Amino acid sequence: MKKKGNTVLVIDGGGRGAVLVHKYSQSPHVSKIIVIPGNDLMKINSQKPVKIFPNLKTTSLKEILKISKKEKVDLADVAQDNAVETGLVDKLTKEKFNVVGPTHAAGQIEWDKAWAREFMKKYKIPSPDYHIFNSQKKAINFINKNPSKRFFIKASGLAEGKGAIPAENAKEAIKAIKQMDRFGKSGETFVIEEWLVGEEFSMFAITDGSTFQILGCAEDYKRLYDRDLGPNTGGIGCITPTSVVNKKIYKQGELIFKKTVLGLASEKRPYKGVLYLGGMVVEGKVFVIEFNARWGDPEAEVLVPGIENDFFELSMNVAQGNLRNFKIIVDGKSRVAVTGSLRPGAINKKRELFGIEKALRLKGITLYGARVTKDKDKYFVSSGRLFHVVGEGKAVIEARKRAYDAMFLLSIEGNNLHFRTDIGWRDVKRLRK
Repeated sequence: MKKKGNTVLVIDGGGRGAVLVHKYSQSPHVSKIIVIPGNDLMKINSQKPVKIFPNLKTTSLKEILKISKKEKVDLADVAQDNAVETGLVDKLTKEKFNVVGPTHAAGQIEWDKAWAREFMKKYKIPSPDYHIFNSQKKAINFINKNPSKRFFIKASGLAEGKGAIPAENAKEAIKAIKQMDRFGKSGETFVIEEWLVGEEFSMFAITDGSTFQILGCAEDYKRLYDRDLGPNTGGIGCITPTSVVNKKIYKQGELIFKKTVLGLASEKRPYKGVLYLGGMVVEGKVFVIEFNARWGDPEAEVLVPGIENDFFELSMNVAQGNLRNFKIIVDGKSRVAVTGSLRPGAINKKRELFGIEKALRLKGITLYGARVTKDKDKYFVSSGRLFHVVGEGKAVIEARKRAYDAMFLLSIEGNNLHFRTDIGWRDVKRLRK
């Protein structure tokens, strides 16, 4: 491994990519970071030069290969789901680049939910009862035969975290089935799953294809409004650690990772990179709601900063299959991420973001941009999840207070900033009992 002067390529454009840039920039082995597509706010935390390509898609394989060769990339971190599905890892590996991220075949555990459910069944990985359909008519007939049950209707393909639609009754289920059309090819095949009642959590491991180590656990808040009301988002806040994951739950998660890593290897599709277990605890038992083939967002923003190892060294050991000889160390701190988005109902247009400098002066605060652009000395936003404010502390209450102290210093032109005010409420409630 080179001691210094390495160039790292990160494939992502949001908060997840921003925290990876921040972490790689701390390594003395790294001299430059290339990000596709990236965003302007990624540069504020980096200790090394950052070059972004905001007009390039993560699925533009020819252009990415060309840039990788021109920039003499030493390590590529493919952190984005569409890039995995398109086979970017396969292309980069074929060209002899060191790559962290699953191949197209290994990544099918995320980009094809129907395949993933069949895989879980084969390897006895606990998951909800499910039924796979590629005919809306047959699916509606199934619902009519089970009118009193609650289900989740899920597009089998990638849908930006919005492909799972809850249905409380038959009417809502039929409506959700018809909505599969809006996901295009991703919704041509879909899964009707049993509605489980429990508490969700996220667990992350990193694997080199044969061995794995757990990186941490988090709890992601997906609903748009306080108290988990409103539509699903890609993630509107997150905490780590979460008290829902006790020793018993952790052990179950560990066993699930073991079955999954070994199962993928036996299927001739060894998995290299971060594997995300989206689980639910139901009466003390873990069920897998989904696997994702990369870091979660905003889970990455609370978990990656806690890794004390040199991140370049960790990634190179994964890429080169040497994880067995590398011990991952985490700092044990609590972190809370609060996501800022455009106020629901606001028209998508360019607006100025205020207060970044004030927020960053606070102790224990990091700001990760998702959809932020910079023009001279001003920052602008337009739509979607915009940024993530991360507070850290010895315990969740301290980390949470810091995150909200910083968030209240931020604003969007025209009073258009939206964020939840209760991220971490479950853990705070348990602490106060």
